[in-house]
Amino acid sequence: MEALLQQFQQQQGGAPGTDAPLPDTAEQISIGSLPLLKMLKHGRAGVPMEVMGLMLGQFVDEYTVRVEDVFAMPQSGTGVSVEAVDYVFQQKMLEMLRQTGRTETVVGWYHSHPGFGCWLSGVDMNTQQSFEKLDPRAVAVVVDPIQSVKGKVVIDAFRLIPQQAMLMATESRQTTSNIGHLKKPTIEALMHGCNRHYYSMVINYRKNELEERMLLNLHKKDWTHSLRLQAFDAHAQDNEQTVKQMLDLVDNYAKRIQEEAKAPTAEKVEKLAIQNVGKLDPRKHLDNAVQEVMESNISQSLTMMLSTVVF
Repeated sequence: MEALLQQFQQQQGGAPGTDAPLPDTAEQISIGSLPLLKMLKHGRAGVPMEVMGLMLGQFVDEYTVRVEDVFAMPQSGTGVSVEAVDYVFQQKMLEMLRQTGRTETVVGWYHSHPGFGCWLSGVDMNTQQSFEKLDPRAVAVVVDPIQSVKGKVVIDAFRLIPQQAMLMATESRQTTSNIGHLKKPTIEALMHGCNRHYYSMVINYRKNELEERMLLNLHKKDWTHSLRLQAFDAHAQDNEQTVKQMLDLVDNYAKRIQEEAKAPTAEKVEKLAIQNVGKLDPRKHLDNAVQEVMESNISQSLTMMLSTVVF
């Protein structure tokens, strides 16, 4: 009887029953630092073409999708669309990953939009529909390697709205949480059917201790960096600019000392210190400039002597 009532309410365009299984706006996708780096690197390598791949992970609970790893797929891509062309490769890749101890399942797919934002095109929605036939909770992640800069990654996750909800023009998700409304969709996504054909999901990032150490060493200079001989013209120009900067710092430091000498009482000295809060400290910058000049010149001289002896 309850099923008949629910069906009647849905046909009338009303809200579904309380026991109807609907996705919740609290559902999030958690992406690790390693799969995020692999997606960005894959997308950057494919510019100006679109690239795609599969996401491996697990469905932790009804509210969390965790992405543990990704791998690229053979594809037929252009500047505005991408499609997989070898589904046998996917099965073989999953079998080889299981042999290495990776037992994660496919939780969705990712592809790149180089330079034109994160949204789903008609081809992308057809691809996502095929993934959702295998698993209704499959996620489509879109990353823009062109607009992604240091400290900011342009990425978004989407899932299709069921066709029944599209026909009835009703919200396909429950509104029992505010988490799903924390991230507003972009204007490009709204123009290309977001909240009409698909909806956006909240993305969280995580990293463990090993991944944090890996990220800290990503742009770390190795020991051979100090043995590289710098061009003499560039080295002389850097020295000249640093010396000019040091002269300006010396003048500012001398003015600061004269102002402190003219303040005989401790109260005036404290007022001067308060006035200088947030301003450039010439003494600290002068120490740093001297240290940099000495290090660069000593390293340049030693490297030149070693190059002379060795070569």
